[in-house]
Amino acid sequence: MSEPTRPPINAVTTPAGYRAGGVACGIKASGQPDLALLVSDRPAAAAAVFTRSQSKAEPLLVDQEQLRDPHIQAVIVNSGNANCATGAQGLADARTMLGLAAERAGCAVDLAFVSSTGIIGHFLPMDRVREGAAEVTLSAEGGGDFARAILTTDGFMKEALATFEAGGATYTLGGCAKGAGMIHPNLDGANMDGPHMGAPAGERHATMLAYLTTDADIEPGLLQERLQYAVDRSFNMISVDGDTSTSDTVLILANGAAGGTPLTAADRDGVAAFDAALRSVCESLAIDIARGGEGATKLLAITVQGAADRDAAVAVARTVSTSVLLKAALSKGDPNWGRVVMAAGNAGVPFDRAMLRVWLGDRLLYADGGSTGIAPADAAQAVAGDTVRIRIDLGQGDAEATAWGCDLTEEYVRFNADYVT
Repeated sequence: MSEPTRPPINAVTTPAGYRAGGVACGIKASGQPDLALLVSDRPAAAAAVFTRSQSKAEPLLVDQEQLRDPHIQAVIVNSGNANCATGAQGLADARTMLGLAAERAGCAVDLAFVSSTGIIGHFLPMDRVREGAAEVTLSAEGGGDFARAILTTDGFMKEALATFEAGGATYTLGGCAKGAGMIHPNLDGANMDGPHMGAPAGERHATMLAYLTTDADIEPGLLQERLQYAVDRSFNMISVDGDTSTSDTVLILANGAAGGTPLTAADRDGVAAFDAALRSVCESLAIDIARGGEGATKLLAITVQGAADRDAAVAVARTVSTSVLLKAALSKGDPNWGRVVMAAGNAGVPFDRAMLRVWLGDRLLYADGGSTGIAPADAAQAVAGDTVRIRIDLGQGDAEATAWGCDLTEEYVRFNADYVT
């Protein structure tokens, strides 16, 4: 999808008390930036969600151990190599990276966090990683360099900012993310010790990663709860190709550097304000990932309403967002509402087809069990732009949910056919 160049907004270092940077250390053959560091000036409360995949990459296993004490001060991320399916050596390399991050931050290794993204099944060039970690310049203006260095097949940087008020003080929340392929997140923080089954060497690996920072003081348990809530309505509602990565991670840090009263669950207004800011940032980043899918020309926004409960709405929206037939049709501007009906019926959610209604844009194309008779040329106008909005009413209740995806083009197939070879 054609996307204008975005100047960096240094989102993760806009909240008080954070520094970051990124360099090219030679992990990527392209010579593009591939090593990033993010440091809080003080230990920060931390919460994270990770992929539910049984093929978790080695850095995630290490991070699950690190978060047994939910405080982090230093984050190190490399791109170009996933350090996944690398066994004992991969675990050792991930722990070495923790040490490099801690050294740069001047903190204990227990306060470090590591992520890797790129090709599966290859060992990291640790000499280059060590050299790169020493060369990163950390600054409050380095958030954009961090956001750039975590990218793999992304066509543009993804950053977002929000502010919120709690306890009479104003706080900032910033975030950046990456991801363009192997995108169908299924993130959860509950099972922090899931098994690792390994993944075949040589598979392509793009992954979604997101890093969020705030200068508010928030207790880790509350932070974890609110992060999961936001992720379930943002990152867990996007799909590019229906493949869940081995390394998907979302991390949030809250360092309290802006002062003010610690935010607790008892402050309902404060929590609501934090929720709104967090969801705004997460949703913005998630939509950018879907919009920037590999080879994509259209963003798809699928809203399901009239569901009996949210789970039903989510199931239908997610199923429609991953329909290969629908995604292919929309890439050529075909307003094939029949494929929406088909996909909705495969979500495992019972509904009365006579009650089902389907809109493309503002055109009601399906109702009362059949076509509404809108001319194909008129219907085609609803899918002609770079954003296609699909609305489905199940006629069952008041629950709703929105999922985001993208079209499927020849470019996606070409890219992924040649990714490794």
